[in-house]
Amino acid sequence: MTLTVEPWGTRRAGGAWRPGDPPGCRSFLEIGDLTLERGSVLPDVVVAYETWGTLNAARDNVVLVEHALTGDSHVVGPAGEGHPSPGWWEGLIGPGRPLDTSAWFVVATNVLGGCQGTTGPASAAPDGRPWGGRFPLITVRDQVRAEAAVLDRLGIERLAAVIGGSMGGMRALEWAVGFPERVQRCVVLASTAYATADQIAWCQPQLLAIRQDPDFCDGDYYDAGRSPDAGLGLARRIAHITYRTERELDDRFGRSPQAGEDPLAGPGRGRFAVESYLDHHAGKLARRFDANSYLVLTEAMNSHDVGRGRGGLAAALATVTADCTVVSVDTDRLYPPRLSDELAALLPRAARVEISSPHGHDGFLLEEQQVGRVIREALRRPAGGPLASQA
Repeated sequence: MTLTVEPWGTRRAGGAWRPGDPPGCRSFLEIGDLTLERGSVLPDVVVAYETWGTLNAARDNVVLVEHALTGDSHVVGPAGEGHPSPGWWEGLIGPGRPLDTSAWFVVATNVLGGCQGTTGPASAAPDGRPWGGRFPLITVRDQVRAEAAVLDRLGIERLAAVIGGSMGGMRALEWAVGFPERVQRCVVLASTAYATADQIAWCQPQLLAIRQDPDFCDGDYYDAGRSPDAGLGLARRIAHITYRTERELDDRFGRSPQAGEDPLAGPGRGRFAVESYLDHHAGKLARRFDANSYLVLTEAMNSHDVGRGRGGLAAALATVTADCTVVSVDTDRLYPPRLSDELAALLPRAARVEISSPHGHDGFLLEEQQVGRVIREALRRPAGGPLASQA
């Protein structure tokens, strides 16, 4: 296979995974044209992915890990070698870890529409220019179909498990609904079967913040010598507040001023510590993520509804044959536990688990010990065996 990839801000070539490649080696696979749910065709799609462990002879020990909105295929490992940041789920993949690479072959893709190696708005369109604002509207189903094409080309017909949190949980569930014959186990963390009005409402000001940035240029800013960093930073500030809890922010920062600054001295003369915290996360994301991808992926999340065109939510979930583990975070105000309750109640085979965390939605990333126990238990149970909910 001849592969070319255009991750945001770089251009490099790669190849498909081969037995013996080092763990965490980023590979690139050309899957060809992809017909999208809305009928248009996205040509010459390339998907970036990473693997850990060894694929067994039966090719039945595969675990697919799905990243959240601003994550990527680099689940574990240091920054560098094309990775702008360290792994986002450190501690979960490796020998003796919850995703034990002595037993499992772990695969993680960068999502369709992303900016870390997979075809997205910064990739070249057929005319040679970046797609930019012309990139088509995609859905979670489109993203999963792209992943299915990757596994097809790797000769992997069945997944021992698919695991994901937040946006990754949407894709994990879509796998179980859209490809029931290919999924044995499904672990959905801090996610939902459909985007709620509240979630879509929180997304709207984020989308507007980017699009109303004067440097957005209708999405065609790549050759303009500027980018909508201010709008992306504002979008991140809004989102980050929903990822944490009121109690945590108050306990950590209260009304304390940022060191050396006086927020009461007048406009622009100082910040509260919590404002500095949000500024930090805004700048951090703007340095490593593409604003257009943020828009495309956010709108894909808004599209999420596993019941669409399938007879409704209950009918769609009734087709799932995988053993499912539905996990919520007790303090999550963006994906509240009631959505996990609803999901688990409608799935034919589901264990219901609650993680306790002061961190809100981000608990699915930060509470690694609790998440690790959930994953170990889900993989330890024989497929089709008894399911037990956990407190």
